[in-house]
Amino acid sequence: MLTMTGRVTMLGLSRWAGRGGSYRTVQRFFYTVLPWASLFWVFFRQHLHRPEDVYLLAGDEVVVTKAGKHTYGLDRFFSSLYGKPVPSLSFFVLSLVSVQERHSFPVRVEQVVRSETEKAASQSRAEAKKSKSSTPPRRPGRPKGSKNKGQAEVILTPELLRIKGMLDALWQLIAGFLPLTYLVLDGHFGNHNAVHMAQQSQLRLISKLRCDSALYEPYTGTYRGHGPHRKYGARLDYRNMPDKSLKETRVEGHIQTRIYQAELLHKEFAQLLNVVVIVKTNLQTQAWAHVILFSSDLTLPYAKLIDYYRLRFQIEFNFRDAKQYWGLEDFMNITPTAVTNAANLSLFMVNISYRSLRDLRQTNPDYSILDLKADCRGYKYVDETIKMLPQKPEPVLLAQIFNQVTGLGRIHTVQFCFNPS
Repeated sequence: MLTMTGRVTMLGLSRWAGRGGSYRTVQRFFYTVLPWASLFWVFFRQHLHRPEDVYLLAGDEVVVTKAGKHTYGLDRFFSSLYGKPVPSLSFFVLSLVSVQERHSFPVRVEQVVRSETEKAASQSRAEAKKSKSSTPPRRPGRPKGSKNKGQAEVILTPELLRIKGMLDALWQLIAGFLPLTYLVLDGHFGNHNAVHMAQQSQLRLISKLRCDSALYEPYTGTYRGHGPHRKYGARLDYRNMPDKSLKETRVEGHIQTRIYQAELLHKEFAQLLNVVVIVKTNLQTQAWAHVILFSSDLTLPYAKLIDYYRLRFQIEFNFRDAKQYWGLEDFMNITPTAVTNAANLSLFMVNISYRSLRDLRQTNPDYSILDLKADCRGYKYVDETIKMLPQKPEPVLLAQIFNQVTGLGRIHTVQFCFNPS
């Protein structure tokens, strides 16, 4: 896979394997059940982990478009690239994100296969949404006969139950080797159920709220002596944020950025939230926009909360590399085991390639995956050619040949270290 060009499929792998492999050999590999979770963790622990580093646990879903009708798990999943649900496969990935290295390392991959109950529920919600738009609005106020819903009693959705199972299995693998505190998820999980799911897995959630979320300051007034105690104070106005919550102001060009932090309440959450609001204003046009980040950890400073949520995007680079270089968009397997192996192999190669690049980038920071593949491809060409010679060249000449040939397709110049032994 480091040397081949073109699509990374079973046929492509068998053609590049040379004398050591055949299509049947590659096929047997893809149809063998492999302990991918253990492979990911052992490789990270032995080759990628740095004891002095701080790690976050990030999760996200990657959608792979597929044609046909027989691929295991094929369904209509929402694709951000197309902006609509498309026939595809979906995989949820848990990744360890290094705060110092600013890089993400996938450690667990599971395919999202929705049950018939989930599909029926999704279809009913879509139909209810369509019918709601065509029916007149209901009368204002609380519907007659409705009952209070306890916020402490949370029923996790099938999606959250699936993620919680992945988290629990990962905790068993880690077994105290790596201290983890924060789970970073995108705005899709900015709800109370996700906070509760993270707490059940001994983690603090960092995520994003909708820009129109209704947030309230805790009520600090005196009790009137009758009725229930008031819980919610003034509602937060994003156009007129309180000065007491202002933490930082900076101006870059004609864009002003103001950062606010406060402990606020949301009526859909059962606890206080550590909320950071980032307001950007165009000083020339006075146009403005804001982003609301939050964490269930009330002691987390605003700078770290912003930085940790920003690091979540590193997992998107993993998906890009897996699709572009390691066959996540290329595989044509249809059985459950083969599909699992193809997806896990492509993301496993993301870790392997980064480990190879880590050493080479010490002398050349611009060294890329394309440079690595060019080096390995040139090495393979020279190695196969040397085997055909009646006599092996001298080590000095051999090193020159390797350095010259491996640099043919390279983008950035670097001295290839060849060891004659």
